[in-house]
Amino acid sequence: MTAIIDRPTASVPRSDSTPSQRQTRARARRRRLLAAVGRHAFLIALLLMFLGPLFFIITTALMTNDQALTSRIWPDPVNLANFVEVFDKVPLLRYMGNTLLVAASSTILAVATSIPVAYALATFRFRGRRVLFVAVIAAMMLPPQVTIVPLYAAYAQLGLVGSPLPLIIPALFGDAFTIFLLRQFFVSVPRAYLDAGRMDGASEFRLLWTVFLPMVKPAIAAAALFAFFYSWNDFFNPLLYLGSNQEWYTLSIGLSQFRSVHSVQWNLTMAATLLFVIPVIVLFFFAQKQFVQGIALSGVKE
Repeated sequence: MTAIIDRPTASVPRSDSTPSQRQTRARARRRRLLAAVGRHAFLIALLLMFLGPLFFIITTALMTNDQALTSRIWPDPVNLANFVEVFDKVPLLRYMGNTLLVAASSTILAVATSIPVAYALATFRFRGRRVLFVAVIAAMMLPPQVTIVPLYAAYAQLGLVGSPLPLIIPALFGDAFTIFLLRQFFVSVPRAYLDAGRMDGASEFRLLWTVFLPMVKPAIAAAALFAFFYSWNDFFNPLLYLGSNQEWYTLSIGLSQFRSVHSVQWNLTMAATLLFVIPVIVLFFFAQKQFVQGIALSGVKE
């Protein structure tokens, strides 16, 4: 009687696919490669569309008046004197100071008055809370042209037209977009922190100051940047309320006036435009981490 012993057989590498399967995978790889090339080409085209105007502004601002708006793409020679000449033709520093005063004041007031409202809408439970939140959203969507006539009449009766106060006073009553943004972040904070603080006897102001605010710094930074950018770039309200009082002109009005007076000198116009946008770009690059984090964390819940 012979015993039959099963010996382990050596593993033989086998072809894991047939030629038709290999061709299918190769076609799939080619399709993915073509799709990736198409996506990158589309994104590069979008990038060029966004950077094209900025490139035109920078290069034209460095050209002489004879080179501007010609077939030349790069300035030769580079004319940095345009930036000095702009300050000689218009009081750009005063306009910049006025704009900084208005933008900083309205930003601080808007954020400071919006934080308690957002905190109440996010943490308090009372009848009509949702109605108030819908009212905030409706105010955010309301076109400013709807309220501009009664507001202008009120400021004119108070004798404030011609001063920067009509540009700052509305921030005392909060900003609908800032309230909405902060409220969306506040509801994402775990309620356990709030309940623990209340059990320890902390007041609502102390909870807001010591618990919530340290946790929502990115959202506050994002809301402040939005408010500052809006006020810095605003043209309609300064044009309406400052009128002919050039002492309080902001940069947006000063740039518009400069363009109308020196429209044939595109190198100077582009130099003034570059000086207008540089502070905003620098501020964004310094605060972009908090800005992106605040936007990413604010789009949550309810």
